[in-house]
Amino acid sequence: MRLRHRRFWKALEKFVALPQDEQDAIAPQILASLADEDACKKSFAEKRDVIRRMAREALQENERGETVPLNDLL
Repeated sequence: MRLRHRRFWKALEKFVALPQDEQDAIAPQILASLADEDACKKSFAEKRDVIRRMAREALQENERGETVPLNDLL
């Protein structure tokens, strides 16, 4: 079993071991988190062309020497 799956099953075991009222309180948070992740994936997929264009522009700016290393900004 892969690590990711082991963590899932461990989390699920802990979840089902909780009293019902705690499960009822946590379940909506889990569902909301999964919905947020799905929305984020959909948003990135819809904006793939924009993200690619921005990446190309950033690389071109860097090639022209118009960028500053991140460490210099911190």
